[in-house]
Amino acid sequence: MSVRDASTRQLPLDLPPVENRTRADFLVGPANEPALALIDRWPDWPARAVAITGPAGAGKSHLAALFAEASGAPVLPAAQLTRETVPAALAARALVLEDLGEGMLDEAALFHLLNLVGEQSAHLLVTSRHLPAALAETLATRDLASRLRAMPAVRLGAPDDALLAAVAVKLFADRQITPDEALIGYLMARVERSYAAIGALIAELDREALARKRPLTRALAAELLRKQTGSGSDDDGDDSRDADERD
Repeated sequence: MSVRDASTRQLPLDLPPVENRTRADFLVGPANEPALALIDRWPDWPARAVAITGPAGAGKSHLAALFAEASGAPVLPAAQLTRETVPAALAARALVLEDLGEGMLDEAALFHLLNLVGEQSAHLLVTSRHLPAALAETLATRDLASRLRAMPAVRLGAPDDALLAAVAVKLFADRQITPDEALIGYLMARVERSYAAIGALIAELDREALARKRPLTRALAAELLRKQTGSGSDDDGDDSRDADERD
């Protein structure tokens, strides 16, 4: 059975969890070690502008936060970049441009930014779900597309079992929940092997437990998984076990 801090909310309010993004909170595994090494190498990068790419929940924003802390770089969503804001955004001679390829993109502004990064010997970290070379194929500005094709990138890979389990524990902790090992083991045996899947499942488990005012148990997880995917064995959702855990 999981344990929730008694001071946390009792109603299922749709509030985002507080994510801890310190270096100590970053969980390292083969899937993300090269990306972390890139952050640690700053300012000794292979180019002035580099990219970290990967699926949702893989840790791009966490890595960006580590770079921002080390360099003093502000963090700017790529969709908010305009030509007029480029000089101010690069005032610290370092910038994180997040989620390139998500939403609208001012191509002239990005081209201006890349030029200014070179002129000022600044550093730019781009995060995206897509490799820069793939994004280049969607652009109308030929010179900008050429720049993106040449941009060094590190891809965050799929997590192994150990990393995914550690991520699950952290996601629970971000919600002030301390899960027991049995619950983590149960989820790892059944969840899709992706950051997004485990994140969505934990968020739904938290909402269900809050809405029902019940502990977050393995039985509740089994019930939810059966509703979502039909997975789970007959004894996983034993109601008597869940009742005992509530007492």
